[in-house]
Amino acid sequence: MRTGEVIDGNPIIRHKFTADPTAIVHGGRVYLYTGHDEAKPGVHEYVMNDWLCFSSRDLAAWTEHSTPLRASDFRWSSGRAYASKVVERGGAFYWFVSVGDATGFASAIAVASSRSPTGPFSDLLGRPLVAHADLPPTSNKKANLDPTVLIVDGTAYLWWGNGTCYFAELTDDLHGLASPITTIDLPRFEEGAHVHAANGWYYLSYGYGAPERVAYAMSRSIKGPWQFVGILNEIPGNSETNRPCIFEFEGQSYFAYHNGALPGGGSHRRSVCIDRLFYNSDGTMQRVVMTSEGISS
Repeated sequence: MRTGEVIDGNPIIRHKFTADPTAIVHGGRVYLYTGHDEAKPGVHEYVMNDWLCFSSRDLAAWTEHSTPLRASDFRWSSGRAYASKVVERGGAFYWFVSVGDATGFASAIAVASSRSPTGPFSDLLGRPLVAHADLPPTSNKKANLDPTVLIVDGTAYLWWGNGTCYFAELTDDLHGLASPITTIDLPRFEEGAHVHAANGWYYLSYGYGAPERVAYAMSRSIKGPWQFVGILNEIPGNSETNRPCIFEFEGQSYFAYHNGALPGGGSHRRSVCIDRLFYNSDGTMQRVVMTSEGISS
C-alpha cells in the first residue's frame, strides 16, 4: 500500500495501470475505485482480474488501500473484471460490477457489499443481479457491461450496457430489480454509462462511438425522456475506450476518466486522470479538455 503519495498532474495513479474510475465522497475523503489493467507489454487484450481503491482528502495525496474486491470473489462467475460503480446506502457500501458469467462466454451484473468504503467487499447475492438471460433478447454476449447506479429520494436506479443502454429500478434492499428492463435510445451508445444529478438536472454520460469519445444527454426526470446534448470529452489519446465519472468535492465538480498516457500505456494499459468540470447557465456542461497538468494547474 502506498500512503499519502503526492501526484502532480495527470495521470493521478502512476505505479499501476488503472481504468474505469468511479468515486464517492465519505467522511471528508474522496474514495476512488478503479479497474486494474494487467496486460503485459505486447499483449493487446484486456486482462482485468480485480478492482482497486484509493482515497484522498485533497485530490493530490492518494492512499492506496488493500485490494478490496476480485472477480473471483463472485464464485458463481467465470471471472474477468469490467467497469463498476460504488454507492453508499444506510451505512453500507455497495459495489456494482460487471463480470464474466458462469457460462464463460457472456457478461453479468453483480453486486458486492461492505461496511467500510475500503472493504473488503463480499458477494451480496451469490448469483447475478442481471444475467444475460434476463435481458431483452440479444445476441451480444457483452451486453451486461459497465453498471452505474444513482439513488434518488430513497429509490435506486441502474443503467448499464454495451451497444444498448439498459435501465431498471432496483429493490429497496438492492437485491434485485423492481421494474422491467427497458432500453434508452442514445446516439452511438457504446458502453461506459455514468449518471449524476446537478442543478435540477439528471445527466447520462457515456462512451460515444468507437474509438470512444464521451457524450451526454439530460433530463428533468430520472426516468427520462433523455435529450441528447453532445460531446463532453474527446478520444483520450492512445486509448480506444473512455469511461466518465463526475463527482463533486468541496464545492467543485470534477471529471475523472482514463487514457493511455503512462509509459507502456495504451488501450489495454490505461491510467485514471482528473480534470475540472464546469456547467453553463442553462445547465449544460462545458466540454472537458484533457490536460497533463490536471487539477494542479
